[in-house]
Amino acid sequence: MTRPTLVLGSTSPYRKELLSRLDIPFEVASPDTDETPLPGELPHETALRLAEAKARSLAARFPDALIIGSDQVATLDGRQIGKPGTHERAVEQLRFMRGRTVAFHTAIALFNSRTGKVQLTDEITEVRFRHVDDDFIEAYLRKEQPYNCAGSAKSEGLGIVLIESMRGDDPNALIGLPLIRLISMLNNEGFPLF
Repeated sequence: MTRPTLVLGSTSPYRKELLSRLDIPFEVASPDTDETPLPGELPHETALRLAEAKARSLAARFPDALIIGSDQVATLDGRQIGKPGTHERAVEQLRFMRGRTVAFHTAIALFNSRTGKVQLTDEITEVRFRHVDDDFIEAYLRKEQPYNCAGSAKSEGLGIVLIESMRGDDPNALIGLPLIRLISMLNNEGFPLF
């Protein structure tokens, strides 16, 4: 069976690395999506909407492809925790999260641009952060500089030292791309993995 073109609609190097683990050919394209949450939108709604919007935004460029969109929103006490962008915001985030459990909503969409069919799901990973002091937070941030990661910690890297426990169905979801769900979606499309 001929494989349709598979497109990862993401600029994330972490998602690209995760998809590479499947050892299937794919292209990477930058989606054109405003990632601002809508007023009153719940975190999982934001993640789902953005994952689908990212995939659909590439349909005109790839009219006969399977397009993957993904988005992650972290939340604690009803507050969305995004990418910090700066050292100061990362310190603030990690202080807020220490000793607490944060829900990471990682949404994934697989859009068939030929048929218009979309598959969409939200994978939730609950992460309990260790109660660490300010010096530990500073040392971690200076070493790893995770300023482009929601929640200011890379679980696939040194950020694991901040994590006390994790609960979820797919360990890849926390990094940014739920591969277990993606494989099911690809199977639903008849996409040959081998």
